[in-house]
Amino acid sequence: MKKLVFILITLIFLSNSAKAQEENSMDKKVIKTEEEWKAILTDEQYHVLRQKGTDSPSFDGYSKHFKKGTYHCAACDAQLFKSDSKYDSNCGWPSFDDAIEGTVEFTPDNSLGMIRTEITCSKCNGHLGHIFDDGPKETTGKRYCVNTTSITFVTSKSGK
Repeated sequence: MKKLVFILITLIFLSNSAKAQEENSMDKKVIKTEEEWKAILTDEQYHVLRQKGTDSPSFDGYSKHFKKGTYHCAACDAQLFKSDSKYDSNCGWPSFDDAIEGTVEFTPDNSLGMIRTEITCSKCNGHLGHIFDDGPKETTGKRYCVNTTSITFVTSKSGK
């Protein structure tokens, strides 16, 4: 009986330890040299994510994409946005009214002669786009204007 209790306690400990390791790995920053980023990103992804470039507006790609799932950082695969927060802003870039908590960082951006707020992936510091206060008033009122090149889409396993 003591042996069975010991085995159960060990299994519970190992299970909790694995969960803690998984949670900690999500919090770890992804740090790479510019050469390492260039080796894993396409030229366009490198330009947008690492050099703070901008996609041309288009109604292709994720702009008119409304399947169920999550949008991930194209550089480090961190989950950034849920499909439930995506909406059609008709601006030519994918738009979200909210990000998954803790996944996006905000930085004042005074480039191009205007005051904006840049959004970056909190895990790898990849440039995603900008946030504006002209989103849907019935939700957050925010528009996360995201470069298609900076994200990938992962379909929901349930399809819902």
